[in-house]
Amino acid sequence: MIAVRTHALCATPRRLTVWALLLMCAVVAHAQAAPYKFDVGAQLGMSGYIGDANRANMYSHPGFTGELSMRYLPDTRWALRGVLSTLSLSGNTADMSDVLPGGAEYNFTSQVYALDVRGEFNFFAYGIGETYKRLRRWTPYLAAGVGVCLASSGGKTSAAPTIPLAVGFKYKATQRLNLGIEFSMTKAFGDHVDGPVLSDLNQIKTAFYKNTDWFSRLTVGISYEFGPRCETCHYVD
Repeated sequence: MIAVRTHALCATPRRLTVWALLLMCAVVAHAQAAPYKFDVGAQLGMSGYIGDANRANMYSHPGFTGELSMRYLPDTRWALRGVLSTLSLSGNTADMSDVLPGGAEYNFTSQVYALDVRGEFNFFAYGIGETYKRLRRWTPYLAAGVGVCLASSGGKTSAAPTIPLAVGFKYKATQRLNLGIEFSMTKAFGDHVDGPVLSDLNQIKTAFYKNTDWFSRLTVGISYEFGPRCETCHYVD
């Protein structure tokens, strides 16, 4: 009985080593280096707003948004992305069910310029390649980051830090060409994205998700990968 126990104890380190090696292989298999280092793209779509002049349907007054983006691709599951965008926002308190003090009504139009830096996570190893890499030419993804925006309305310009959150879907049409659709919500830590007048119209501090402005973007886009990695020496930056 003692010999059996001794044998089991001696086998345990070997088993742990095997499992550790298998786990490392699985991690490497799911984090293959992307064949290209960079991706540059453009997106077009619709913008929306939630704030003091709109508490419900963010697309009740849809606007236009255009974006330029660039990604750094360390592997097939992760990306670091910079997004420069411009979008138009508008709203009207007459559309709200709330009645403002004195029955006042306000409306605004605003042009917003935003710069975001986001981390993206692909649900699947994304790409076209050898079957052993288990790559898929499509994947949903999640993104989050930090940024800053400038809003121009009523002859005044204001700045605010932001937190963008996004969900999207990518499809690799060719080895370098990607198509995508994305929905993002951006929280602005300031109350002047909708202009200097619209700030706490009821003179009451509301919930966190309403007392500062949000803007959203629904876009479709195309991107192109470039900067091939060294294929001869298999060197990865």
